[in-house]
Amino acid sequence: MKPSLKKIGSQTIVLTGASSGVGLVTARKAAALGAKLVLVARSEESLHKLAEELREGGAEVITVPADVGKQEDVARVAQAAIERFGGFDTWVNNAGVTIFGRHSDVPLEDQRRLFDTNYWGTVHGSLAAAAHLREHGGAIINIGSEASDGPLPLQSAYAASQHAIKGFTDSLRLELEQEKAPVSVTLVKPAGLETPLVTHAKNFLDVEPRLPPPLYDPALAADAILFAAEHPRRDMFVGGAAKAFSAAAYHAPHTFDRFMSRFMGRAQQSRHPAGPIDDNALYGGGSGMQERTGNRAALQSCPYTSTARHPLLATALVVGASAAMAAVLQSRRGRGGPAG
Repeated sequence: MKPSLKKIGSQTIVLTGASSGVGLVTARKAAALGAKLVLVARSEESLHKLAEELREGGAEVITVPADVGKQEDVARVAQAAIERFGGFDTWVNNAGVTIFGRHSDVPLEDQRRLFDTNYWGTVHGSLAAAAHLREHGGAIINIGSEASDGPLPLQSAYAASQHAIKGFTDSLRLELEQEKAPVSVTLVKPAGLETPLVTHAKNFLDVEPRLPPPLYDPALAADAILFAAEHPRRDMFVGGAAKAFSAAAYHAPHTFDRFMSRFMGRAQQSRHPAGPIDDNALYGGGSGMQERTGNRAALQSCPYTSTARHPLLATALVVGASAAMAAVLQSRRGRGGPAG
């Protein structure tokens, strides 16, 4: 059964990781469009502040402090949504953390904790959502990363969790399609975003970490989430850099690996000495109510991301670009120049 999704203003949306970064931007945008919200994060204080802000604007909001790595907490979120609003239409699995450091320096305990939040949080949320939406219809939106499609040095546990999220999301989608369940399942894969992800990370490097450029504004990811909540999509890239990352990793893996090994380690390290290793949000709620760090410039728009909402136009542009590249290469061969 083809999913039929409501307009945002008629939806109840469950949103994890709601107190900062992409989750916070999404909550504010969804509330402005009239959605009812079930906000989920580990910090009860941050959730309370956000709920007060959104209610002042007329939004209907409930908050559920929860650790998405615990299945019983996520079950409590679903039950709260059903009791307060009679159910939900979209469930967004957005909670995520990262760790910087060489794989041999990161304790297995910390890697498991990262998986509890990133992977198991997505699994717990998706299963709770699917149990309700099988009968009522709606959307499950999982937030992955460009790292879902390729390797990422110095963030090996994070990259592994993103690959796991992609594998689970794609398999869940297939099974729901086999059941003819009226559920849209979307994986959103952003490039680097100017959010507090890095400041919340646990860091085993000698210097402060950073995300390599280009960085995109988290509002672009929030817009993609809300678009997918209304329009069934298999996956959506946020930022042309994310699409380029994925394409390069798939079509030219050896060249991609050489590039990553040569440049990506250095690109993720600043020149500032590392701060206290305990200053992170791996095991507890981080400083909430912060959409962006404000430390680096971010791209406010992206033609590719806008075009990707219209598959036929995006395909036409990709085909046109490929034809133009082929023509250039053929011309160079005809002149006897190097073919690349």
